[in-house]
Amino acid sequence: MTMARNNVTEASVRNGAIVVRLSPEDNIREVNMAMEDRETFSLIGSDKVEGTNVYGADGEKVGYIERVMIDKVGGKVSYAVLSFGGLLGIGDDHYPLPWQALKYDTNLGGYVTGITQDQLRGAPKCADESSWNWSDPATTRSVNAYYGVPVA
Repeated sequence: MTMARNNVTEASVRNGAIVVRLSPEDNIREVNMAMEDRETFSLIGSDKVEGTNVYGADGEKVGYIERVMIDKVGGKVSYAVLSFGGLLGIGDDHYPLPWQALKYDTNLGGYVTGITQDQLRGAPKCADESSWNWSDPATTRSVNAYYGVPVA
């Protein structure tokens, strides 16, 4: 079964699912709408934060945000997990940064932190996410203390 809609889009049924084929113009419009849904002037979707570059106090790229950690009860972002080192994502270390230690810079299109790559090398880190214990208050205190961020 195939049906035309607006002479631009075709839909067909395959294996019980409706498959819609978009024209290039409709495809671009869909992408733009998805982008608008994920970012406004003051809000950004978590999937757009992940992968965003982080720059140090010296303006050099120190890594990128691998993930954000959100407080379940309060609903606020508590940490950004920074991926740094390695090559093409292999062998990276993971550094939890208190969210307050990051500021978005529209000119850079990324986040800026007051820490350099050299300082980051001495920061609390983990080799992989499974080795970090987010439930341990001493661990999170050590991260906040290292970056000089008070625990809220």
